[in-house]
Order: sequence, then C-alpha cells, then structure tokens
Amino acid sequence: MVVGYAAKYAKKLLNTLAERKRIDLNMPDSNADPRFSLDYLYGDARGQMFGVLVCRDRQGQASVLKAFSGQYNGEWLVDGWVPPLVDTELLAGISFGVERLIKHLGSQINELPATSIKRGKLIEKRKAISQALMKDIHALYRIPNFKGEVKPLPDILFGEGGIPTGTGDCCAPKLLGYAASHSLTPLGLAEFYVGKDNKSGTKRHGGVYTSCKDKCSRILGYMLCGQGTTCQLSQTD
Repeated sequence: MVVGYAAKYAKKLLNTLAERKRIDLNMPDSNADPRFSLDYLYGDARGQMFGVLVCRDRQGQASVLKAFSGQYNGEWLVDGWVPPLVDTELLAGISFGVERLIKHLGSQINELPATSIKRGKLIEKRKAISQALMKDIHALYRIPNFKGEVKPLPDILFGEGGIPTGTGDCCAPKLLGYAASHSLTPLGLAEFYVGKDNKSGTKRHGGVYTSCKDKCSRILGYMLCGQGTTCQLSQTD
C-alpha cells in the first residue's frame, strides 16, 4: 500500500477529531467525558501526536487502527484507541508510592540553602530513586514483533545510551505492537500532530511527521522483524 493511502486515513481522523472536538469517539455526545475534550490540546499541555495504521488480517480483511502518543490528559486507556505496551495497573502500582517520595524529597530540597551539604545529599538520593524507578518502569514494557517474540524494552533497544523517557509510548510502537499481537499485517502508517504548536515550533496542527529518531528508531527495527510486507512510514507534511 502506498504512503498516501495511510495519509488519507490520517486526514479523515484529523477531520473527525475537529468535528467531534473530543477523542472518545465511541461515546454518544450525551455521555462525552470532559477529560477527553480536544480543548486539552490547546491549553498548557499543548499538542499531541496521533497515528493510524492500515492493516490486513489473515482473512485478507483490511482495518484501520488508531493511537495517541503517551497518555491523554492523564489517561492511558480510551475506548477505540490501541492500548499502551505496558500494563497500566502494574505501572501505577510501582510508581505511586515512589513518586510521592520523590515529591517529598523535592519539598525538603527546596527548603534548604543552595550551599547546604544536606541539600546535595538529598538531591543525589532523589536522583538515585528516580533512576531506579525508571529502570523498573522500562522493565514492565513488553515489546512484541512479527516473529512472535515478546521482550522487555531494555532488551531490544538499538544503539548506545540510556532509554529516553517515553520510549515505547509513541503512536508507531503502540500501533505496530497491537498489530503484531493480533496477527495483523501492517500496510501503511501515518502520524500527525493535533493542537497548539509545540514549544520548539517543529510541529504544527495537522502536520504529518516521521517517527522520532531518539526513541522510535531505536525499537522499530526489532518490532518490524518478521514482518513480510513493507510498512510505509508517511513523511508527508
């Protein structure tokens, strides 16, 4: 399938979001959840990436999956959108208490003079706790590919350096992960931006962009392993 075909569905979804002004598209207007209003993308949170993946099942039937990057207004799961690559209940379980501790340490740090030895020790303690938490979180991510393999995120990362925050949470990994887990063949992928321009000015509303290099490019090679049909990544803006 040509890139333009996936981009066509991306444009259709963009228009639907603009018309409905929310992302809980499976709900009637009378039951719309205010948390999923598109207004969220035009406030302090600014915009967010969305994506579509055109697939074919084993019977040859085509379908279109859709995803949003990361969380939407603090929510991981929205009906009709593919889920994340992490068990959100396990994630909340290991994060809640530790994040409270990190915030408590931050309050203590802010109350101490900049030159205080105790302040420096607390900063190092907070850093160590944060790093340990991120290591535990990354281990929760289970990344599938089209060979039927499922591995923890740290085991499939390509290249040198640590794991950037948000790796595995972008639209492309979510979509490809869902397709791989449900025996779907990806045919075309397009990701686009919705909302207020990002702070750097590199993304604007309605723009279609390639998958990010710092996060997605380090895992998509593994995820596409075993996938027989070339998946076209839309680069049209």
